[in-house]
Amino acid sequence: MSSKFLGTGVALVTPFKTDLSIDHDALANIVNFNIENGTDYLVICGTTGESVTITKEEKRAVVNTISKANNGRLPLVLGIGGNNTASVIEEIKATDLSGIDAILSVSPYYSKPTQEGLYQHFKAIAEACPTDIILYNVPGRTSKNMEVETTLRLANDFKNIVAVKEAGNNVAQYLQLLKNKPDNFLIISGDDDLALGVVLAGGAGVISVIGQAFPKAFSNMVRLGLKGEAKAAYAIHFKLMDVVGHIFEENNPAGIKAVFEALNLCQDTVRLPLVPASNSLKEKIASFIKTFK
Repeated sequence: MSSKFLGTGVALVTPFKTDLSIDHDALANIVNFNIENGTDYLVICGTTGESVTITKEEKRAVVNTISKANNGRLPLVLGIGGNNTASVIEEIKATDLSGIDAILSVSPYYSKPTQEGLYQHFKAIAEACPTDIILYNVPGRTSKNMEVETTLRLANDFKNIVAVKEAGNNVAQYLQLLKNKPDNFLIISGDDDLALGVVLAGGAGVISVIGQAFPKAFSNMVRLGLKGEAKAAYAIHFKLMDVVGHIFEENNPAGIKAVFEALNLCQDTVRLPLVPASNSLKEKIASFIKTFK
């Protein structure tokens, strides 16, 4: 298996100042922190980047900041998705994708299409998109699971659909995908808690939330998993288990931003309807960071 999307990708946060404007200095620092500590690729403006509450102009500015900080060092994946197929295609056509290695396109939310509707949505995107596509199945947010048969149908029918970020927290679905996928199609975990098990079963890696705060440990865990060194990999997994639970306890990305605040990498500010992590959660996170080795 050879791909620029092997290993640990991180779903970058979009840091905000207290006035809710984007903190581009903090964003560049987070990019450098990840590159210097072993992250394999960067994912821009996904759910964790609060993509639904940033404007088109802000999104372009975020891409520009990350691209400049990255300076060609790691592959870049850009979130472009939604539940209006025509609007997604319009955004793809209007976006300069010259420095982008793939788009990450979420399964349509709210509309709850049939499996045929999901197929036709991604078919239209694949035919319009000039770069590679990573499908993103996250039924907990979209209210509709993209079933194994639909994902594999898309994988077999379109060469530029190269992977799926599977985030259904469903072990059986992961295993069905791994068992039946085409040879060059990548199954990427979107569940931090299941990532190592998916990798050991044949997955390509993870697009992680927690990985961006502990990139050295998390990316090392995934690399060990890709080499089949389960015992050493699980030793790291067990050390990170508590904080993975903490960051999803209230909402994402409030949890990961609380971690970054404790690490002095950015403020914990989020945009409504999200609210910052509670003081009790911040105390748990601070306690974990103090003892993490």
